[in-house]
Amino acid sequence: MQFCIMEKLNFPEFDFSFKSKENKTFIFDPIRKKWLVLTPEEWVRQHCIQFLLKIKNIPFGFIQVEKKLNVNHTEKRYDLVVFKPDHSIDLLVECKAPSVDITQKTFDQIARYNSVLKSDYLMLTNGLNHFFCKMDFQKGVYIFLPDLPVYISNK
Repeated sequence: MQFCIMEKLNFPEFDFSFKSKENKTFIFDPIRKKWLVLTPEEWVRQHCIQFLLKIKNIPFGFIQVEKKLNVNHTEKRYDLVVFKPDHSIDLLVECKAPSVDITQKTFDQIARYNSVLKSDYLMLTNGLNHFFCKMDFQKGVYIFLPDLPVYISNK
């Protein structure tokens, strides 16, 4: 079987399931429980899912992938969110392909999404560079962090 080789990302090594069909490589998404065409952005998204599950200890059922939201009367899709036990959003993740630089425009995009979602934490990544922020809603600013906290069940 021939698989599309994706570049090494700045994440720990994770195990993924792949399959090939009609000259396309697919990767299995354990959250959505389906096979997806392996694109550079999906490669980053699947690494983020494993990072959240295995490194940050986030319970499987608290992660939601690629859902629609309405921002200023426009339908958008976020990449990942992590819920708290009270169903409020703890983390909003925006994934870009490794070839896409993380710029002010990317921060503006996640800020627009977060104006609706009100997540406490933000993560932006292209798989090579990761940015982590805690929101200070009172001051309307991001507080940059070196990493995300590990999930604690009594948050």
